[in-house]
Amino acid sequence: MTRILLTGASGLLGLNLALAVDGKKNQVYGVANTIPMRWVDFKSIQAELTEDGVLDRLLDEYTPEVIIHCAAIANVDDCEAKPELAKKINAELPGQIARAAADRKIKMVQISTDAVFDGQQGNYAETDQPNPLSVYARTKWEGEQAVLEANSNALVARVNFYGWSVTGKRSLAEWFVNNLSEGQQVKGFTDILFCPMMVLDLVDTMMESVEKDLCGLYHMVGPETMSKYDFGRAIANKFGFDPELVQAASVLDGGLKAARSPNLTLNTSKLAAALGHDLPAFDSGLQKFFDQYRRGYPQYIKSLS
Repeated sequence: MTRILLTGASGLLGLNLALAVDGKKNQVYGVANTIPMRWVDFKSIQAELTEDGVLDRLLDEYTPEVIIHCAAIANVDDCEAKPELAKKINAELPGQIARAAADRKIKMVQISTDAVFDGQQGNYAETDQPNPLSVYARTKWEGEQAVLEANSNALVARVNFYGWSVTGKRSLAEWFVNNLSEGQQVKGFTDILFCPMMVLDLVDTMMESVEKDLCGLYHMVGPETMSKYDFGRAIANKFGFDPELVQAASVLDGGLKAARSPNLTLNTSKLAAALGHDLPAFDSGLQKFFDQYRRGYPQYIKSLS
């Protein structure tokens, strides 16, 4: 059984990953700086990884074979307000973990973001030069570089995902569902393009990449391109909400503090070739998201915090 130290265990990706893989072929030790999760089978650990000695203590106590580093300040506008904290968490901490993993010969996975690009081109390959527009994007790119410089065996995954979270507010998909279910009109940006992947599909893809011991930088997003408007309409149609509630709009009218990149479509051919198969399709991922909704999964996951 593979021992996995998972940071950011209360976050959208971290919690869904822990719930999906713990107890099968893996033992998950989930670390969060919040109150530990309730009623979960995986080991829930409350710790602040930036404190002196904490990381070494956790590695000594739990002797993981894999570290999956999901923890980050992911709110783009919060990063604009607190750039020094964003640098400490998003840029410096990943490098520290990567060095510790390299010293102990532990496999490390660093979660990064499609937002490292400025969005002027689209269909970005791993060899394309990032040009981050926000504090969040810049610090995440710095985190990538720190990890790859410190640990040549590390896997860095640039992601864009959606799913259900403990707060019910951590993904764009939840925002659409929350508003549309109440009959509220929402704006869908027609001038922001991306490649969303359902979080369970991301978990499966990531774990397969770890099993194949992939190293270096990979784009781990959905294989299909759409606008935020198209995404909202797809959710409305799948859930039986009125799709006309999703109003076409420009990001320039969204009142957002940090700059957003207009075209964050990523090329995933490198990853598909390494895995030997196509990445999960958007429609099948959206069906999983809807099936969880029908089974009461959003309420269940909220009960865990």
